[in-house]
Amino acid sequence: MVHDTASAMLDLLRRPLEERPDALREMLSPLQSAMSAAMGDIDLVQIHQMGSGFRLDRDDPRHVPALRQMQDTGVWSRVEDSLAAAWERISGAVPGIEHAETVDVVLVLGDPDDHHLTVRSAGYFGMGGIPGAIHLLMWPTETSLKKIGHAAAHELHHNVRYANVVWNPMAVTVGEQVVAEGLAEAFVRELAGEQAMGPWSQGLTGAELDSAYEKITAGIDVAGMRNLPAYVFGDATARLMGQQPVGLPDFAGYAAGLRIVDAHLAASGLTAAQSTALPAREILVNAGVPTNA
Repeated sequence: MVHDTASAMLDLLRRPLEERPDALREMLSPLQSAMSAAMGDIDLVQIHQMGSGFRLDRDDPRHVPALRQMQDTGVWSRVEDSLAAAWERISGAVPGIEHAETVDVVLVLGDPDDHHLTVRSAGYFGMGGIPGAIHLLMWPTETSLKKIGHAAAHELHHNVRYANVVWNPMAVTVGEQVVAEGLAEAFVRELAGEQAMGPWSQGLTGAELDSAYEKITAGIDVAGMRNLPAYVFGDATARLMGQQPVGLPDFAGYAAGLRIVDAHLAASGLTAAQSTALPAREILVNAGVPTNA
């Protein structure tokens, strides 16, 4: 269910500033049930403001043209088409796989002045690990306009995975997180080719990737969500989230995770779609990565 957030945001931006938080809360409400069940009593507007979402406290003449550009380039319909293709591929590869009965998809305009969104992430990213909810965020850039649909497919892979694999914030490991990101990126490649993959998994190569891979695989059993951001997203994002750096570049866990998954795919003969619900331990073993988890 891809919600018409374009109309909702255009309406919101016509309202007085004091009315905008409640209008945003209403727009985000399809996510509330699934996210509250997973995260407790949360305020989605506060999460929007703490993250990279568009500013609610001021008028910005860039907002409406950005939304119009997204509408004119068919962003919402491309997200819908990509999700349909992604679900067809996963459900065909693993008949009977567990999944949320309905996945609510909400695409929100980002903050054009947010470095993490517009520079580090090339204008787009998402959150889809809670079954039943996919939250996509974008500011229109050349890259994000081309790839936002592929990001939706990446997030759907997470969404279905975590309807089958238990995710416990106290026990989740670096191994689980980097495997999940590697699988989702390999899945996008299966669906739409290497050019569809996100900047997250493509930024590291050569000796820099080798070094990051060694550090991440050495920490593969590090557990607890609070300890994982630096290993998955890199030091700069970890600092942004108030977490400790470990000496890794941006999105190192995505590139290392893709290397692990590619080794697993080669060893097993499976596809990323067929691997959607496999335990991380099985994938790590297939890839030759030692783990105690």
